[in-house]
Order: sequence, then C-alpha cells, then structure tokens
Amino acid sequence: MPRLKYASILRVLLILGLFCVWVQIMLSATNGALDKDGEELMNSNETSEQVLALVPPELHKYLTVHPKNSSANATERYSPKNISDILRAIQRVNDAQTIYNEDIFGPVQNDTIIIAIQVHTRLTYLRHLIVSLAQAKDIDRTLLIFSHDYYDEEINSLVRSIDFTKVMQIFYPYSVQTHPLEFPGMDPNDCPRDAKLEQALKLKCNNALHPDLHGHYREAKYAQTKHHWWWKANRIFNQLQCTASHTGMVLFLEEDHYVAEDFIHILNLLRSTADKTCPQCEILCLGTYLKTYQYHSTSDKVEITPWHSSMHNMGMVFNRTVWTNILELQEQFCAYDDYNWDYSLLHLSQNRPGREKFKVILCKGPRVFHIGECGFHHKKSNCNASTVISKVQKLLQDAKSYLFPPRVTATISAGGAKHNKKLIKGNGGWGDLRDQELCTNMTKVERQMRKYIYYT
Repeated sequence: MPRLKYASILRVLLILGLFCVWVQIMLSATNGALDKDGEELMNSNETSEQVLALVPPELHKYLTVHPKNSSANATERYSPKNISDILRAIQRVNDAQTIYNEDIFGPVQNDTIIIAIQVHTRLTYLRHLIVSLAQAKDIDRTLLIFSHDYYDEEINSLVRSIDFTKVMQIFYPYSVQTHPLEFPGMDPNDCPRDAKLEQALKLKCNNALHPDLHGHYREAKYAQTKHHWWWKANRIFNQLQCTASHTGMVLFLEEDHYVAEDFIHILNLLRSTADKTCPQCEILCLGTYLKTYQYHSTSDKVEITPWHSSMHNMGMVFNRTVWTNILELQEQFCAYDDYNWDYSLLHLSQNRPGREKFKVILCKGPRVFHIGECGFHHKKSNCNASTVISKVQKLLQDAKSYLFPPRVTATISAGGAKHNKKLIKGNGGWGDLRDQELCTNMTKVERQMRKYIYYT
C-alpha cells in the first residue's frame, strides 16, 4: 500500500477515534446536566400556599428558601471550590460527634429511639421531612442522626436550626463529591460503563477483568448509595460514643420520606406486639408502597410476614442484636453483585445458614410515606414536590381521627409469590473489586472517642 494512502487512512481513523471520544464526553456531560437540572428544578420549587396552609406557622421557618438557593447558584453544590476544605470540615464534624440540643433534651439513653436519615442533595424534600418530624408526638425523646454524602452549607444550616429534639450530623467520607477524579468517585482510567470485556482489556482501564454480572462497569453515583447506607449503619452501631451501649431501636429514613404524627406511638406498639406475638421478628416497618390507604379499617392493623426488600425498606427499624446478625454476614453483603443495599440485605435474608428469612411486622396503615417523585431514580419533567406533599398532608388530615390507636391487631401472612421468590442473581453495578474491598473495610473502623471542638 502506498505510504500516502496509508497515512490518509491513519488520519481518518485518528479523526474518527477523536470524534468518538468527544461524543462520549458530551453524552456524559449531558447526562450529568440532566441529573443536575432535575434536582435543581425540584430544589427550586417554592412551597405552595396549599402546603403551607397545613403547616403550623411556627414551622414555616424550616420551609424558608433563602435567595442563595436560586437556580443560578444551585450548581455550586456540584462544583465545590475547595475539596480539601470540605474534607477537613467533614473530619472535624465526624471527630467532634456533637449532639445539638443535648443541653435542652438531655443525653442519649440506651433505649432512645435513633432516627437515621440518609441525605443527598434534595433540599426541598428534606425541609418537608423535618416539618413532619417536628409535628410528631414524643419527637423530643429521640435523636436525629443526619448522614450526608454531600457537604452543603445550606443543608447544614437547615439541619442545625432544628430545635425540637437532639440532632447529630455525620458525613460519609468517601463520597463522589470529595473524590471526583479518583475512586470511590470516577477515576479518569475507569472503564466506560458499556465497554465490552475485550475493549476494556485493550484500554487497560481499571478493573477491566471484573465487569458486573450484566457485563457493565461501575458507575460511582450508583455505587455510592450502598456504600453510604453500609457506612452509616456501621457508624451508628459500632463507632459513635453516644451509641456504645445503645440497645434501642434505630429507624432508617431517607431525605424524601414524610412521617405521620403518631409514627413513634405506632413504632412502640409494633415493638410491644412483636415481643408478645413474634419474638423472631427482627425488623419493624412503618411504610408501604400502596397507592391507596383505608385508615378507617387498617390504622390499628399490623401484619407479620417474610421481609422483602422492595416492599419493606421504607421506615425500616431494627436494633443492635439484628445488626450483629447482619454483620456476621458482612462478606456476603459486600460481595453480592447488586448496587442496592436493600436487595443485598434480601440476599443475606435468603441465605442465612441454619436460619429462616428475616420476618417483619408492619403497619397496614403506613406512617412513613415516600414523597420523592423526582431526583436520583425518578426523572419526571414536571417535578413539583408540593403536589405530592399536599396529597400526603391531606391524606393524614383525613385520617386524623384514626391515628394513635390504643392497641393493634396482628395477622400472620406467608407472603405472596414476590415475598418468597428466591433471588437468582443481583441487579449488578457491584462487580468492581474496589467497591467490595471498600465495603468490607468499613466494618474495621473502631469506635472513636468523642472530641470536643469549640468553634469561634
């Protein structure tokens, strides 16, 4: 082949290769922009008058949107100016283990109900969760632990403005925000998600030999959720000084949940009913994903059934004894090829040596609701948080006379086909050996002494 023709072919191939790289970069940027735009749109929603009308005036302060929360500045949450400063701030907070309002509401007791709230960036939803918590009876006897995977001063200010109970903040230290160009974030040499094995081997990209069970490579933003949940549980049960002797209940919520005013009352009824009727019930559950609710007939009804991840993961409650049982199977949790923490728990439940699956006791009339119509897994174009929140408010207002039942009646169910279907394989997204190792190492951190840090 003549040299001129050969050189021309090489130039064409080089141009095509550069074009493909450019397209991939643009697609990644576009997808990232869409994710950000969806969250910014949702976060920029102003609370409607209809929603405010059902919120006591003294709680409107938690719904106040300050001018700096405009869409023009919202992108700053995704582009921190100084990651080193954020890492230092996270370490200070995690070391200090400060419990706000402890002087008002007293120290954490061994049986204090701990409410662990996983927080990302959906500020609007978080505001309404806080408002719902503020209206709950006996909330002043709890400890709220907000676990963040994103450091944001506006979110921090909101959390620290809570004055109705004890509050603590903890920060997941291995986030995508603080590791944007390295694992656990996206390393520039990470394999593209959809690269074929042969292509990955030629590229010599990170973890090329270990795609997930569907042939895909890791996406940091999805892997982070399972890491954060696992780190948060380890932090609360095994590392904080205030929980060193804690034997009470830990309720797991997320930023886009909303609670009924009697959720603590119902939680205590579930616990006492389980003690009498179902001592083998390891998990309590306050939420369901039903579309319609009949509180006149279900408010005082509870059900005992096999635990299933997609049905009983909202408002889930367990104690240190259950956590110890989970921790005994940590290798299975961390090695299971599924980026969902709840499906990973389901895998443990179905494969416990010599033991039955987890049993759950749940309220048929839910006390925890999902209000997150847009954000991480939901990409609706008309993301208006107020629409869903007002529906939940109206539902609870109509059900008010059926709340706070003096007792509950339990029924036992074997569960439907979905409950008992054996997991054949996971959903993937967790084939990277680095994710599995990071997950395993989180259980090796010992309890840290509380440091008293004085801020000027």
